[in-house]
Amino acid sequence: MIVWINGAFGAGKTSTARELVELIPNSTLYDPELTGGALRRLLPQKRLAEVTDFQDLPIWRRLVVDTAAALLAEVGGVLVVPMTLHRQEYRDEIFGGLAARRIQVRHVVLTPDETILRARIERRAVSASEAGTGGGVAGEPASAAYADSSGETGTQAAERVRRWCLDHIGPFRDALGGWLATDAYAVDNTTLTAAETARAVADAVTAGHAAPCGIVQTPEPTGETLAAGVLLFDEHDRFLLVDPTYKPGWEFPGGVVEPGEPPARAGMREVAEEIGLELDTVPRLLLVDWERPQPPGYGGLRLLFDGGRLRAADADRLLLPGAELRAWRFVTEEEAADLLPPVRYRRLRWALRARERGTVLNLEAGAPVGS
Repeated sequence: MIVWINGAFGAGKTSTARELVELIPNSTLYDPELTGGALRRLLPQKRLAEVTDFQDLPIWRRLVVDTAAALLAEVGGVLVVPMTLHRQEYRDEIFGGLAARRIQVRHVVLTPDETILRARIERRAVSASEAGTGGGVAGEPASAAYADSSGETGTQAAERVRRWCLDHIGPFRDALGGWLATDAYAVDNTTLTAAETARAVADAVTAGHAAPCGIVQTPEPTGETLAAGVLLFDEHDRFLLVDPTYKPGWEFPGGVVEPGEPPARAGMREVAEEIGLELDTVPRLLLVDWERPQPPGYGGLRLLFDGGRLRAADADRLLLPGAELRAWRFVTEEEAADLLPPVRYRRLRWALRARERGTVLNLEAGAPVGS
């Protein structure tokens, strides 16, 4: 099990985590900041210069999952992880990866008053500046260290970190007012010490108030997979997309074809499971796309089917399983460009062209071949 302690920089995550491992038997502290710091030494400077936050590096998100899983396999028990997550798509990717490894996550967010956050950030910056730590700030978040720090004095580095931390208060505040409000158990530690905050977190976990995150636990593939997606259209010729809880980006209704299952029937089964809609007829194939292996993914065949046009009454009956999907919407091709990952958007565009032409297309890595 993992107890993930979320919160803005300055919320007291790390100090709370250190106290928490003393309260939860057989628990170990894992700070993903260490993984981010290691990447500064592993990745080429050219790649590091492309981001200002290590969380934007796919390798960091992947390593957090892999490291957490490896630590739990090595020491067992409970892993206490203090780490800020305000971007929902990064939460989906990391928590989804953990769920795929059958690792349960209890998500807790610390919510001190914003004046407390700002005061802590200012005090920390002043202390670092007075210490004159050139080339970096002791205790600074590794995330902030990705900003250009060449030739900095201690005062300049402290100011850079202070500005970075203050700039991230707003986005975290927005997350607290949005997806984090329902995803995590909130602990207001405005007037609590680190020890008192840790006790509140431990009590919430023990009592079940900080319940396991409801994420579908889809096992990671061990080889190439066959997946079937279904395009469903409304009366305005827009098509349906769904927002999974366990991975970033929107998706077509559908999923992996089970052994011995006809692909079209697999698409129908997934539509029924995901949105509660029973299709009357077997959907027509639009395209077959071969997705190349790209570690850690294995790739495989991706099929898209035309599920036809839904009546308004059908759309009103759509249901969502909370553990797997959080939202659905009908969108245009243009709107889908902002929602779908590039590989799925390319697949969508060719599927729509195949539907217009009444044909079936064969794709390799998103590009038509043999036609």
